Amino acid sequence: MGVLSRLSEILPGSGRLSTIDTARAAPPPSPLAPINLQDPSQVAGVMSIAARIGDILVGSGTGNRDAQAQVRAVTSAYGLIYCHIAITMNTIQLSASVGTGANKQPVQVFRVARTPTTDFSKLAEVDRLIRSIQSGATGPDIAEKILDELEARPRGFGFRTAIWGWALLGGAVAILLGGGLFVAAVAFVASFVIIGLNEVLARRGLPDFFLQVLGGFIATLPAAVIYELAQQFGIQIRPSQIIASCIIVLVAGLSLVQSLQDGMTHATVTGSARFFDTILMTTGIVAGVAMGISAAGMFDIDLPPMEATPPPNFTGALVMVAASAVICAGFAVGVYGERSAIAVSMAAGMLGASTFHLIFLPLGMGTVMASGAAAVAIGLSGGLLARRFLIPPLITAIAGITPLLPGLMLYRAMYALLSEQTLVGFTNLFLALAIAGSLAAGVVLGEWMARRIRRPQDFRPYAALRRAGRFSFQTLARRQKPVRPAQTSRRLRKPRGGSVN
Repeated sequence: MGVLSRLSEILPGSGRLSTIDTARAAPPPSPLAPINLQDPSQVAGVMSIAARIGDILVGSGTGNRDAQAQVRAVTSAYGLIYCHIAITMNTIQLSASVGTGANKQPVQVFRVARTPTTDFSKLAEVDRLIRSIQSGATGPDIAEKILDELEARPRGFGFRTAIWGWALLGGAVAILLGGGLFVAAVAFVASFVIIGLNEVLARRGLPDFFLQVLGGFIATLPAAVIYELAQQFGIQIRPSQIIASCIIVLVAGLSLVQSLQDGMTHATVTGSARFFDTILMTTGIVAGVAMGISAAGMFDIDLPPMEATPPPNFTGALVMVAASAVICAGFAVGVYGERSAIAVSMAAGMLGASTFHLIFLPLGMGTVMASGAAAVAIGLSGGLLARRFLIPPLITAIAGITPLLPGLMLYRAMYALLSEQTLVGFTNLFLALAIAGSLAAGVVLGEWMARRIRRPQDFRPYAALRRAGRFSFQTLARRQKPVRPAQTSRRLRKPRGGSVN
């Protein structure tokens, strides 16, 4: 018995499985289909239900392979066993055949997924719907009605509540970076303004790239003005802590984890597209910060020079762990998570921060390696907790790594490159990219471990049914092949000691 199997027996709630775990197992062993598989309209209707579910999954940032597995689970539960599913970035295509033999008729459904967002309000509802369909409790007509209500239903709480979560995230990040209460308050207000203004402009159709540029500009210019005013009153603050806090607010929720997960699971087209989107959005932040620094210079406001090495952080480890928990809770509120998702995200974030600040760093591990090891703990613990409380593991994974994002290094790289400190700039830039990649790879590995612990045994009763339903020209040729006369005479030959009746 393997280590993962032994661990699955020890942990509580061993019967709890996530939807993706059950989806990757076989379809339910029931040969009775609630639809007429010979009717093209009914088959297309089931495929349309599965495509609508895949739309919400892909739009929420679910990985390509996981989304395919859950869409296939829906079609299989309704009896449509042999169905080809292709998902590429934001397009979903399902193909099947109706009829048997030479009378087969192809049926296809094509859907373009909605624009990816950091809105997880519908993800948990769809997760429960897939479970209900797999258990046989929800027919196609009820599933259509649920999806119609889900698309028209408002979120559990509105944007006026979610914006406070983003602002809380920004203030807690400032404390995590070593800032005091005044710096945390400024970062809180700046994050509130950035997210609020971005939401207003996004509803008017402004592309996300320009929203990131605007966010980087707002993060930099007010911080420079407040720094100048604080200097006049003898107050010592570091504007880099404010700017870095706002940068983390802007980069939190980007599809870096999903892009690397798609690349590691051989969905290279989707992974490349998501990775390019992440790089493009980060470039927008860089442009906004550069514009903010230039605008501050026009008003004769000079930000403090960047040190060759980052300044020491005198914040206690326990305070950092508490701030990390607040960051994860703020992120979960900002993406419209449910109460259970907020609590589980806090727990995963606290565990990850504890391992990072209390175990790995004191052991002398480098920042990159410590970040990856902490991300493995976040992916494993968050995945197990998400399965225990029936929450999509994607929410806990993205929320858990938010406190470890290298926002300060990104700002140091931007400022150094703009100040002609090329060596310092590129050093911090590559270090930030290494940390981000380490976090993404670590959380994917931890989630894989959690999946192996909770995943049920494979059971595939429909393999023979799939083979029987496929059309083969070789089989048709064998059926039409005439019987040889020698074989006929051999069959009618009189047996010894008997007669032919």
